[in-house]
Amino acid sequence: MLNQRAGGGRAARLADPMREMLRLHHAGTDFEVSDSLAAAQRAIRRAPRGSRVVVVGGDGTLHQLLPALLDGAHETGLVPAGSGDDAARGLGLRGARWQRALTLALTKPARAVDIGWVHTEHEQRPFLSNLCVGFDAAVAQRALAGPPWLRGTPRYLLATLKELAALQLHPLRVVADGQLMHEGPALFASTLNTPSYGGGMPAVPQALLDDGRLNLLLAGRFSRAAALAMLPRLLAGSHLGHDEVTSQPFAKLQIESDVPLPLAADGEALRSARAVNVRVGHRVLHVVASQDGRFASSSDTSRTTSLSSDSTE
Repeated sequence: MLNQRAGGGRAARLADPMREMLRLHHAGTDFEVSDSLAAAQRAIRRAPRGSRVVVVGGDGTLHQLLPALLDGAHETGLVPAGSGDDAARGLGLRGARWQRALTLALTKPARAVDIGWVHTEHEQRPFLSNLCVGFDAAVAQRALAGPPWLRGTPRYLLATLKELAALQLHPLRVVADGQLMHEGPALFASTLNTPSYGGGMPAVPQALLDDGRLNLLLAGRFSRAAALAMLPRLLAGSHLGHDEVTSQPFAKLQIESDVPLPLAADGEALRSARAVNVRVGHRVLHVVASQDGRFASSSDTSRTTSLSSDSTE
């Protein structure tokens, strides 16, 4: 299932060479190219239950197709072709040439990983990599509208700098597994399942994909200058030592506010909400990880490695 709009439209270039590779080496594999979410969902729902479905796209593509993948109990393969690809990083797939990633996605055994579920007064939906609440959700929304030639961390940094000009703190009450974590103004209170978000920022380096826990990343009261000074620490993964930054694993999370909060899941904008409930879905998604089987896993705590230093996009 190739989303030809992924990566600012660059994924469309893969259609013909992928079709030829499948013809030569994986005959009988159905190949769908779509720029319509509805059409892609219908194609997945037509597949026999428990099929192997390979998604060619980025975090947003995978997020939009996740409900259909879960409903059909499908095994999932991923060929990274997006702008951020934090799910691919968490699975140890970032950096693979598309030929190798496609072969792995079609042939390697799948492993069970966790997902998150977010429930607001407007909707309930799953996510794989992250759920942003507050400032970083507003950044994700800006990044979606960013220049198509800019990808990964630079795209999110540009969006961050623009959002800092309109910096807003949000009144939050945050409870993780029954424990009050924060009450008062905060920059954001976001959830990560993968170690990185924002196109590779190592936000919660200790996050594991199959430990039955999600990870709260909470940034409290920050001025514009303090938030700007935090950026280099976030990029270096040293932000967790800051007095106003908290990280906490959890199974259930409640976030409440008396004003609508900006939300984004896997880089996709959601409808703003005042009440946000998050819970983990433990090992409910079966997905192909890297060539050597290593990814951000509780059974292998070594750091995620990519398959190759070559660019995939």
